[in-house]
Amino acid sequence: MTLSVSEQALIATTLDELEKLTRHAQSENVPLEIEPQRGKLFALFVKAEAAGLVDEETGSLSADEICRQLAVRAGLTEAARLSTAQQAKLPPEHLARMRVLWSLMRMWMEWTYAWRRWSEFHTDASAPA
Repeated sequence: MTLSVSEQALIATTLDELEKLTRHAQSENVPLEIEPQRGKLFALFVKAEAAGLVDEETGSLSADEICRQLAVRAGLTEAARLSTAQQAKLPPEHLARMRVLWSLMRMWMEWTYAWRRWSEFHTDASAPA
């Protein structure tokens, strides 16, 4: 799938904003699941979904792809590889970062699922069942 310049810009901006929010959550030790973090994350999700970038099969902003990209940016991919190779525990700061990314990934997957199934539960009340 070839992305337009505006889609590429939206992906880059969204990843930058997600990185800022997750770094803030980690540094301030605040959960992503409460306001204002949750609302900011959800607003980014809505924009990405409206642009068609969230689809799990093709989306550049699927939960898996977001976490992969943010893990690379944070050095988690390399840290996990080294930890495995050296049979050592991840340093606490990497483990804390990974936990924040897992929270983000879980929420993003839940929103994706709910958004995809919205119409099943919000049909016209006058339509036959």
